[in-house]
Amino acid sequence: MSQSEIEKNLGLSKWTYDAAGIGGLLKVRIEDFRVEEVARVPALDSKGRFTVVRATLTNWETNRFIRRLAGACKINRNRIFCSGLKDKRAVTTQILVIDAPRKKVESVDIPDSELEILGRTHQKVGMSDHDGNRFTITVRGCCDEAGNPLEAKDAMQRVLDIRDGMAERLGADAFPNWIGPQRFGSTRPVTPEVGRAVVEGDFEKAVDLYLGMPGLKMTEDVANFRNMWLETKEPEACLDIVPKHLGYERNILEALLVKPDDWVKAFRALPPSLQLLMVHSLQSLAFNHSLALRIEAGLNLLEPEIGDLVAPVQASGRIDVSKMALVSKTNLERCRRNCRIGRLAVTGPLPGRDSALAQEEPGIHELAALERTNLSDVDWRVKKIPNLTTSGTRRPLTVTFSTFSVEEAPSMPEDSTSNRWVAGPIEGDRWHPDGADLRLRFTLPPGTYATVLMREFMRSPLDHY
Repeated sequence: MSQSEIEKNLGLSKWTYDAAGIGGLLKVRIEDFRVEEVARVPALDSKGRFTVVRATLTNWETNRFIRRLAGACKINRNRIFCSGLKDKRAVTTQILVIDAPRKKVESVDIPDSELEILGRTHQKVGMSDHDGNRFTITVRGCCDEAGNPLEAKDAMQRVLDIRDGMAERLGADAFPNWIGPQRFGSTRPVTPEVGRAVVEGDFEKAVDLYLGMPGLKMTEDVANFRNMWLETKEPEACLDIVPKHLGYERNILEALLVKPDDWVKAFRALPPSLQLLMVHSLQSLAFNHSLALRIEAGLNLLEPEIGDLVAPVQASGRIDVSKMALVSKTNLERCRRNCRIGRLAVTGPLPGRDSALAQEEPGIHELAALERTNLSDVDWRVKKIPNLTTSGTRRPLTVTFSTFSVEEAPSMPEDSTSNRWVAGPIEGDRWHPDGADLRLRFTLPPGTYATVLMREFMRSPLDHY
């Protein structure tokens, strides 16, 4: 599957505002992508059961770090709580609540991490309990559509022009609320396909896909491992060659070594949040295609049509799905007015067992999205792992960013570049080593993808993020 085919398959092939963008690469250096969680610290109490820390991680994916932290604290991974999963190739800061004594947490020494003990609490945190995320992101190697390097002044003007163009169509500092490529895998979109196998109850297929599905630009060792699994399905032989960084694949293989053909147990070797992510990514596929079809049909994303479902927008930027309303002839103008001023948001489907779809013309496009993604007849009930059953929900079609700024970024030290940067652009890339480096800062509500906003400005292929 080519990069353009992957974009089309993920529903990420439409734009609300036509522009050339600035091109460029993200995450050339780990320090180029910084995320700081905006969250209230749980109420502290010296007699509390849990230890609260502010964790700053460098190049750690949240699930992998929590597993490492649990091992260091000698507790089950499920006794560590966070409100969001952060990118790996980044510097991230977030609140963790750990069901372990303070002294044990203080003794932890994990490379590339800092744990600031904040105190004790009786409170856990759950997914999306935070208020948002502050991003500081550097894009390097900006270039025009032909691959010619852009100067900083020209690149910054393009960013500001796109910001203004989106504002005209969607409202001030708003952009389409696509679900970003990291939910699926930008060069190996495996998670929705694994999710499809899970909701179909075919866990052997789910494991086969996770271990064996090929991707673009695989290194030789990864390609050899995935090919061996598809050809042999021999856990022991595959364990001999599985690359060290494929830790989740190793866990699955070790489970199969103990209980061959127990595909459910093998799948459950993945962290619970990652298991759930597979199902969520399948829902996300439907949302992206629904959003793309709406753009294709020329329907407004900011203001509703008759048949749309709208929901109140809370102070955090989240929507209250418990108070959704159907837009009719009698309330159309009132709903449009409230959407324009940000009190309401038009929503799209994240389908599940009990999810509602829009009606009239918006509903036609939502049904078409389910058909396009082969999800119109899915039951969504996962009998063998009931906690993966999803009732479905709705998601805003647009979202706003705040505290936005853009400036020229300092040049990077020569000894800190990535291998990709050193190798230079290849066919299909859109970046130039002599192009400008820009630093963008902004804050987003929880559940919103910074790479999606950066994609609006950059217009680079998916594997540039």
